[in-house]
Amino acid sequence: MRVLALGGAGAMGAVAVRTVAYGGGVEHIVIADRDLAAAEGLARELADAPVRVSARRVDVTDGTGLLDALGEADLVLNTVGPYYRFGLTVLRAAIDTGTHYLDICDDWEPTVQMLELDAPARAAGVTAVIGMGASPGVSNLLAAAAASPLDSVRDVYTAWPVDVTAGGEEAGGGQLIGPDGSPTAAAVHWMQQCSGTIAGVEAGAVTQQRPLRPVSITVPGGRRGTAYTVGHPEPVTLQRTLKPTGESANLMVISPSVLAYLDVLRRGIDGGRLTNEAAARRVAKPDLPGIIRSLPRALTNKGPGTLPPFFAVAFGDRSGRDSAVLAHLNPAGLDVLVTDMARATGIPLALGMSQIVDGTARRAGVHPPDAVIDSDRFFTDLDRELGRTGSPPLIVVDHEYR
Repeated sequence: MRVLALGGAGAMGAVAVRTVAYGGGVEHIVIADRDLAAAEGLARELADAPVRVSARRVDVTDGTGLLDALGEADLVLNTVGPYYRFGLTVLRAAIDTGTHYLDICDDWEPTVQMLELDAPARAAGVTAVIGMGASPGVSNLLAAAAASPLDSVRDVYTAWPVDVTAGGEEAGGGQLIGPDGSPTAAAVHWMQQCSGTIAGVEAGAVTQQRPLRPVSITVPGGRRGTAYTVGHPEPVTLQRTLKPTGESANLMVISPSVLAYLDVLRRGIDGGRLTNEAAARRVAKPDLPGIIRSLPRALTNKGPGTLPPFFAVAFGDRSGRDSAVLAHLNPAGLDVLVTDMARATGIPLALGMSQIVDGTARRAGVHPPDAVIDSDRFFTDLDRELGRTGSPPLIVVDHEYR
């Protein structure tokens, strides 16, 4: 199978390319990037890989060039963000050329639009898996694991850490500003999803909500705390796959002071005083006036308490009893996924791709990860890629009757 890695010379794309290059099942990987020199450099690095690796300049804003590149590939890994700008364009082009598709889309707005391309994708015989990273991606599969023991799901939450990890390290540090001094696509995306309105689920239906809303929850094991809503695809996709009758939201596990500063930036964006790019710069390098304005809320915000840093929890009915199920990663394998954003995102993308390559997840249409990816195999493969031995298990699932 011939694989086109769009944005393959970027931080997350390069991790996916390296993983695919040594994972087997692929004949040829084309590192397609706007920065041809970077793509060629990565291709030279992988010259001894067991598969052919080459480089090609592709700019996704050049429609003709994009179609030409996709037309020569069987499958595309799309790591070009932000997805609210480019996701829909690349998926449409992949459907037009009959090219299987995976991405790491973490914007809820284009997720809704891409899911609406399910019928054209099925007609073209194209399998498209959107949001196959850490969150969404791993988070979706954790949510599916949490919901699996339940007969019916009432509420389901996914959560990821901002500045809290299992080992007390800062999560995602140093990945908000790129080598050229500009905010990364991930940083711009974060500001987009902390402002305006976001998608959540209330009474089983997708609704528009404000971001940074506190959600206080108690999960199995007596762990409790408060996390805060942020725009992300999980509520939209889990509403389709798990069909919760109550609430679903994606949450940030975050300290009160950082949350307060984010709220200052949110108000600046919503008031038209800051662009997403300008806010991303200020979150990477906090400014003193913003810190001062954040202090009153920092003193009143509730903290994460004893909540795990990266988890999914489902509440519902099991055998006629009110139940809760928590699925989270074993701390022994967690810090890699919350301190290295590139590996946390690129490795799951490559592992998801392997299931399309061998046919396991090949089902025509546009799907969230938990709809087609074999989660047991995925977590076994992830365990191996993280250099673990499989003991203790990577996934911990705790049950509790209420």
